[in-house]
Amino acid sequence: MPPTRLSRREQRKLLTSLAGELVIMAGTVMLAYYFEYTDTFSVHVQGFFCYDTTYTKPYLGPEDSSAVPPVLLYAVVAGLPTLLITITETVLFLVQYTSKEFDRSEKTVATGDCCYLNPLVRRTFRFLGVYTFGLFTVDIFVNAGQVVTGNLAPYFLTVCKPNYTALGCQQALRYISHQEACTGNQDDILRARKTFPSKEAALSVYAALYLAMYVTCTVQAKGTRLAKPVLSLGLMCLAFLTGLNRVAEYRNHWSDVIAGFIIGTAIATFLVVCVVHNFKGKLLLSEESPAEQRPNTGMLNMGRVESPLEKYIASQNHIAFAEVT
Repeated sequence: MPPTRLSRREQRKLLTSLAGELVIMAGTVMLAYYFEYTDTFSVHVQGFFCYDTTYTKPYLGPEDSSAVPPVLLYAVVAGLPTLLITITETVLFLVQYTSKEFDRSEKTVATGDCCYLNPLVRRTFRFLGVYTFGLFTVDIFVNAGQVVTGNLAPYFLTVCKPNYTALGCQQALRYISHQEACTGNQDDILRARKTFPSKEAALSVYAALYLAMYVTCTVQAKGTRLAKPVLSLGLMCLAFLTGLNRVAEYRNHWSDVIAGFIIGTAIATFLVVCVVHNFKGKLLLSEESPAEQRPNTGMLNMGRVESPLEKYIASQNHIAFAEVT
């Protein structure tokens, strides 16, 4: 069956929408880049009290020495959803392709003069595109919170190495607010000022919740009533353990992890419910019959009022029909 052609107006509308989405995506990526790799946004310098035990936890080394290093975390939150969504969409498409329903469906989607887009590719790119947009959005929210608050890590004083004698810390309640109070490594100090909210907690719970909702809403095969909740709860458990590890290694406070969980959960829920509408969409476009393509005449006639002439003609036809029968 040949693909359905789009009108010129529909093509322009489609291209305009696609261009707008690309601009938004590019702006989001650029903003995340400026937050992550430049000093365009200065971190708020938050002060501390002398000998404050809240910030004297041991420093266990750079992030690469963590039980969940950033490389592993980023690889999982980027690779696992891509692999799972691609495989699931391919299997669902092939199942429907080989089913009896395929005989009553189109094999292609609507196309323009030069474009062809398989519904499998369209759905996969849509879900992965929204997921990628959410990842950068989570990163922006987290970095904005860290820059604005400048919350101190539990090991801050360990890497800050303040000179208490020069600072006049004869009393533990003395508040130190100037940046020159620290004598340690400046990179470690800057990292220790960016802990609220926890980026690792936000990214992990976002990826876990997005995948859990995807599996729950998309896979409707028999025998998956137990497999779907087990997989979903397993993903959420991994995200929870990631946040727990941040606290156990003294890299974040409990409040940092909880705030990260809230941000990741909120963004994933918003995108799934309001953007991809719980992953609804057809793998194959149903072929519309001519009756379905015509406007609903019943709805158009609801507000129509018969004229007296039409009533008279209808009554005469009724009388004539009765005399014949």
